Amino acid sequence: MTFPPRADSALPPAPFARTARGRGARAPRRSSSFRRIARAACAASGALALALTAFATPARAAGDIEAGKALFASRCASCHSVGPMAASGFGPQLNGLAKRRAASLSDYEYSKAMKQSGIVWDDKTLAAFIANPGKTVPGTKMRFWGIGNERKVADLIAYLHTFR
Repeated sequence: MTFPPRADSALPPAPFARTARGRGARAPRRSSSFRRIARAACAASGALALALTAFATPARAAGDIEAGKALFASRCASCHSVGPMAASGFGPQLNGLAKRRAASLSDYEYSKAMKQSGIVWDDKTLAAFIANPGKTVPGTKMRFWGIGNERKVADLIAYLHTFR
């Protein structure tokens, strides 16, 4: 059985039809100078993006304040307090901790080791102390194993920074 020729066979091929190059054929090669310029442009834009993100990042690694609040409530609040009504108790209150000299509150009796530590609290010293109090200040009164997760430490520090 033969069929008559199709009436639309004289139409040009559809834009998605296979071309003379065939399936899997390579596109014509670009000149080597074009490739060099394209690579340089990609490298420059990547370097620019990296530089912009570096300058846009705050100096202090920002933690999640809400996660820090929950962590403080579960791991720190039994001994320490923060906020407008904070007072030293079993542990010192932690308001205004950033840039404060260790063992500087008059309403708490610090260990001799803490008084002699010479520490001024900043993000780096706080992170080290929170991670391992006994290693950072041998002889400290703080009986706490520490928090080894850097993200949790950053969250806790971000929360403490809200109490100036």
